[in-house]
Amino acid sequence: MKIETKYHGEIVIKESDIWKFYYGLPGFPDETAFVMLPLPNNDLFFVLQSIANPLLGFVITNPFSFFPDYHFKLDDQTLEQLKIAGEEDVNVHIILTVQKPFSETTANLRAPLIFNMKEKQAKQIILNEEHYTTKHLLFQTPAGKAGE
Repeated sequence: MKIETKYHGEIVIKESDIWKFYYGLPGFPDETAFVMLPLPNNDLFFVLQSIANPLLGFVITNPFSFFPDYHFKLDDQTLEQLKIAGEEDVNVHIILTVQKPFSETTANLRAPLIFNMKEKQAKQIILNEEHYTTKHLLFQTPAGKAGE
């Protein structure tokens, strides 16, 4: 199927590329189907692109590449909703707010994206841990230190 994207223009995707967000995303409850597209010439950053809305694409990354001490526990409801059987099923990403210059880019550690790799389901959760914010500097501030 062909879709229009925010950063990649028109592309062809397979049904198996689609991630189901059955509960939408906070602020976007009707957006339930996305694809994860790599950004050219890097292994760290991806675009989480809505398949229905070409203007809705989020730059995301694996938080552990930048915040090795980042940790949280998934609640039972999320484990059940995403049909997560074990840790090996889970992949975590965070949404970035890209800035110019790129060194000022921030990471939303308060609301990670949880992916069940086996089921192709995902959900954005909101953590109660106050030391994680929506605006951690990606390249300078250790997780849990923003605003201190």
